[in-house]
Order: sequence, then structure tokens, then C-alpha cells
Amino acid sequence: MIINFMADKLIISFEEYTSTVEKLALQIHQNYTPSVLVGIMRGAAPIIDILSRIFKVPTAYVVIQSYSGETVEDQQGELIFARDMSAIAKNEDFKNILLVDDLSDTGLTLNKSIDWLKQYEPIKSHIEEIRTACLWKKKSSIFKPDYCPVLLDGDPWIVQPYEYYDEIDIDGLNKKHLK
Repeated sequence: MIINFMADKLIISFEEYTSTVEKLALQIHQNYTPSVLVGIMRGAAPIIDILSRIFKVPTAYVVIQSYSGETVEDQQGELIFARDMSAIAKNEDFKNILLVDDLSDTGLTLNKSIDWLKQYEPIKSHIEEIRTACLWKKKSSIFKPDYCPVLLDGDPWIVQPYEYYDEIDIDGLNKKHLK
């Protein structure tokens, strides 16, 4: 699916988001059976939650900091990987990995994450295959995910339904709910 858009931003509703995750699940199911889902935090967290419920496989998360600055729309910077992965999977579950992120922006995060997984000592000897999945691929991304239901014909800033919480703090919530 290719989406045309007129603005710098692509605003995604919660309904569109969950429908896109469901389409991703159907794509994956056509020709891959992952033994574990590895999500790139934070963007993949809600996706992994849904996919793990559908596929009934264990999950793992790798935390990578890639955007820095004061606002939500700051540019990608140097990738910083957490020292360890967080997982409820056994090492032997990492045979057929599905590495998931929310989007392929430049492609750098997915590329470097594959390299990181292949070098991660507790699981590297168990890995037979790593496939990748994301919800959106931007036009300028150099990375081609194995599974991606939305191929964009541009490079908009994607505003996901939960990003509202990047712009509000606890004081803002107090004001909102104590009117």
C-alpha cells in the first residue's frame, strides 16, 4: 500500500494504527513463523504487545536511543544500545527472530540492530534467521524490511496515536482531569 500525503506530518489514529498492525501480522503469517519477537524500544512496544498476543510467542526488547533533543520531532542522532536485552524468552527461542520497529526512517536503526543481535553473546549461537518488520517505510529509507504494510511515497513525520503523551506531563494531566 502506498499512501499519498500533502503535509509534513502523517497523523495516525488509534484505529488506523491497530489496523496496520493487523495487516502486518497477516503479511508475516503468509511465509514466516517467528520463534521470538524482538522489539526495538520504544516504538515497537505496542506493536510487539499486539503481535505476541496473535502469534503466541515470547518477546524480547532492545533499548536503543536514537532521537535526541528537546522536542518530539528532533533529528536522529548517534545510536546508543542498552548493555543487555530484556526478554521473557529462553536463549534457544532466538532461532527465528522477528525484529520489529515502528518505522524504517533512515534504515540505520534496523541495520545496526541486526548487527547487534548477531553479536549479542547469550543468543548469537542460537540464531538461524532474522527477519524484520515495521509498520511504515519512508521513501528515503535505505533499509527494506521483510514485512511492511505501508510504503510511503515521501518522508513525513509520523504522529502515532500515543505520541500525545510526549507533549504532556503529570501537571498537564492534572489540569485536564481536575477541571
